[in-house]
Amino acid sequence: MKHHMLRLSIIILLWLAIGGCATGIKPPNNAKRAEQTLLTTAYCDCGKCCNWKRKWTGKPVIASGPNKGQPKKIGITASGAKAKPGTIAADTRLYPFGTIMYIPGYGYGRVEDRGSAIQGQHIDLFFTSHQQALNWGRKNKRVTIWR
Repeated sequence: MKHHMLRLSIIILLWLAIGGCATGIKPPNNAKRAEQTLLTTAYCDCGKCCNWKRKWTGKPVIASGPNKGQPKKIGITASGAKAKPGTIAADTRLYPFGTIMYIPGYGYGRVEDRGSAIQGQHIDLFFTSHQQALNWGRKNKRVTIWR
């Protein structure tokens, strides 16, 4: 019976984490909200998604572009936060760091990252595995936004 309850508890926690409910991200109480249709894509912290590879020494470096070969902090966002479920990459000219969003099918998230390919009405949602990111794919979603 103990093992059954432990297993059930683990399943519930995983379900909450994947569903975005366990992120602890909530919209501000008196903030103005807006809705927009945005292109949503997905990423994880792997080298393919985040443009890094390991040097022969084993240290991660940026794989291509103007900063090629420079050290790369894996899993650290442009805002300095650790990437986790609920982390959103966005065009910070439109959606500054700290912007809260609700994405149907993903849950609540906060803009904490950006990327050179993330421009305009496009957001990139963090997942803990590459397969989860691939499963999300590209979707147009009606997103609720609190600035």
